[in-house]
Amino acid sequence: MKSPFRAVFHRRSTPVERYLTLLIIGYAILVTSQNPRFFSLETVFDLVHEGAPTMILAVGVLLVLVSGGIDVSFPVVAITSAYMSIKLMWAFGLDTMAFMLPVSILFGTILGLINALLIHFLRLPTLIVTLGTMAVYRGLMAVLLGTSQYPVAQMPKSLAEFGLLDIVSVTRPEGVYGLSIFLPIVAAVMALTWFLLYHTMIGRSVFAMGSDPEAASRIGVNILRTRLFVYGYTGALAGLAGLIYYAAVQNVDPVALSGFELMVIAAVVIGGAKLTGGEGTILGTFLGVLLFQLFQTTLVQLGLASTWASFFFGAVLLASLAMIYIRQRRADQRNLVFRVG
Repeated sequence: MKSPFRAVFHRRSTPVERYLTLLIIGYAILVTSQNPRFFSLETVFDLVHEGAPTMILAVGVLLVLVSGGIDVSFPVVAITSAYMSIKLMWAFGLDTMAFMLPVSILFGTILGLINALLIHFLRLPTLIVTLGTMAVYRGLMAVLLGTSQYPVAQMPKSLAEFGLLDIVSVTRPEGVYGLSIFLPIVAAVMALTWFLLYHTMIGRSVFAMGSDPEAASRIGVNILRTRLFVYGYTGALAGLAGLIYYAAVQNVDPVALSGFELMVIAAVVIGGAKLTGGEGTILGTFLGVLLFQLFQTTLVQLGLASTWASFFFGAVLLASLAMIYIRQRRADQRNLVFRVG
């Protein structure tokens, strides 16, 4: 009998995916034993609402890592694009998500394409380029748009209402809980990215470029076009995530998500994406982000301070990296491949 996993994904689960699944189940059982209320619809609804921006950003990071790059500018792209869309909305007197969403996605795409062009024509490491553009984008936003914060009472009404919109509501004795509108958006992003990566020529080009850019170029992969797709798509997702983040926290802060890039990259790496490129899965990314959100929100229920989240997350990251590269070393030995350094 075909397993449910193979029926949906048409492949075997990876060792990292199995390891993370067992870890998440074990951790959930541990937390539930200390606080039975953890195992509830309320917890699921909260995780969806709080984790949606991180999940969308992580999908974009997955694309970059698979392509062999490292992008640290995506949080600034997210916030800059969302903040720009809000400022333009006020300038035109339009308080509607139908205006803000496409504008934020468009600005994110443009900033991502700038990253791609600089990486391609300057021939500099992706980390160096995106470190530079991160500073440039943040500086331009501060100079051109300012850094004023807008709490829920001052932020766009349509954006605040969007953050509170539910597709399903459940009434309990302790209150009413809703499943956020963010869920179908995140599901659509993951499904689209999965299709693009595994069922299109551009997706195959991303994997080929990440495995070996020179070899990919020799077999006809257009490296410039592939980079434009990777960073433009990542920028578009960042623009979407920026607005969802503002809606989720009910606060417009132009300096939010500072330093968030390393945690998102770590979550994707925990899910099995290789920093050297050419490998990564949507499911692994989802599991990595889910574990990150669990550590962020549930350690208090175990009697631990939230600052322990970084410790546990780092431990899982080290274990995941060890698993990935030990497996790679064994595969190289079986295939008589030897690496220098």
